[in-house]
Amino acid sequence: MKRDLSAKPAWQEQDLGLPLPDSPHACSVCLPTWDSILGYEEGREKVLKRMRTGYPRFFKHPVVERLFAAAKAEVAGEHEEVIVLPTRASVQRAHRWVERRAETAVRIASFHGLQVLVVPAKAKREADEYWRFAGEVVSSRQAQDFLDENLREGSKSHLISRSLAKFSGAAAEDTFVFASGMAAITAVLRALPGMHDGKKTLQLEFPYVDSLKVQELFGHGVVYLNDATGESFDEALMRIRQGEFAGVFTEVPSNPLLRTIDLHRVAKACEDSGTPFIIDDSAAGPLNVDALRFADVVTGSLTKWISGKGDVMAGMATVRADSPVANALRESLTADSTESAPLYIGDAEVLLSNLKGYSKRMATVNANGQALAAWLANHPAVAEVWHPSLTHKANYEAVMHKGAGYGGLLSFVLKTQKKTPKVYDALRLSKGPSFGTPFTLVCPYTLLAHYHELEWAEGCGVSPNLLRVSCGLEPIETIIAAFEEAFTHA
Repeated sequence: MKRDLSAKPAWQEQDLGLPLPDSPHACSVCLPTWDSILGYEEGREKVLKRMRTGYPRFFKHPVVERLFAAAKAEVAGEHEEVIVLPTRASVQRAHRWVERRAETAVRIASFHGLQVLVVPAKAKREADEYWRFAGEVVSSRQAQDFLDENLREGSKSHLISRSLAKFSGAAAEDTFVFASGMAAITAVLRALPGMHDGKKTLQLEFPYVDSLKVQELFGHGVVYLNDATGESFDEALMRIRQGEFAGVFTEVPSNPLLRTIDLHRVAKACEDSGTPFIIDDSAAGPLNVDALRFADVVTGSLTKWISGKGDVMAGMATVRADSPVANALRESLTADSTESAPLYIGDAEVLLSNLKGYSKRMATVNANGQALAAWLANHPAVAEVWHPSLTHKANYEAVMHKGAGYGGLLSFVLKTQKKTPKVYDALRLSKGPSFGTPFTLVCPYTLLAHYHELEWAEGCGVSPNLLRVSCGLEPIETIIAAFEEAFTHA
């Protein structure tokens, strides 16, 4: 569809692919049309060459690419590829994992204070998978400082832990900060005592794609229950009580279906068998939900709502002080947050600055999310809306802080799903992956997260035409007007 750009409302600029926020380290990317989404997933050159940046674990920042190229030129030979990692511990772990997965020898090289895994070209895919899924990454700020010969030492993660503790109610020393949310989840998985016994993990509810992949790739296998209700849920609780699993993972609420399981029942079953219960609160954030009341450890992305700017990547794990496994978790998470995936000091400073506006931002986001979900639910073109104010509401409210909200993340499908591409193309809002940005962000989540397994995702109740919305700070009238206009194509 050719758009008339002569009239430019306030949100128009975001639809033109301009970098938002205005930072060379922005984590956001704009994929403005349905065809550009397909082109990205299929690796079409005409799409990829126009992308200046993307989500850092999936699409390496240009500065990180320069770092990789410099490392490759210095330490790699012909027909060899590299990934650059932040610490000796992370590169040693990557070395073992890639050798086992690729069934070939790889080597480690030092690179002026950073660590490089050098692999044969045939093992590049496995090396890139480690970078993506383990989350033990070198950030664009760290890469820039390295290339400028200004790499900084030290840490300010303890200051972030102190700030986060105000929202979670945990002690600062039980709050661990990582280079990414996936690094936090990977570290928690590694810390589970049952992992040493070769036990599988249990995933309850359809999760964010990489959370499940981490358990598959770095654990001993994962049992997955897509819909944690009914007889299947009862059976899962029985298996938990029998001590079958190294840990039980879920999200509050889940992403992208925004469902919340019966946390009381799961927590009780875990308590009965001494099985660690791990809850990720990224979709709502610790200001909205008190997941630590039920969990042994809570993980979360600091990249999203807590930063709120889309210009820094980080993650956290918080241990419940009276958990039976607290000491074991503390020991392992202390080591991993400092020795495997520490948050670079330059990123920590940006996050500390962004944190100051978290509470005020979330008040607006919560209001916008609830209002948009209600409006969509009553629109004649919309078949179904998923949002904690509408979906498993009682379960969500059981974990919600008093006076908090339902979050700004929601999903929906149209009644006539074949018209979704036209509606998406017509939406004059920013479009792309991630969430928690100051501007409203829309994406066809299933295409981006599960393009090569769409049939499987649909079997789990996640439509290929599902649109996920991350509400921003615009006036709600502006957000609704954009959808109202786009829905003329529905």
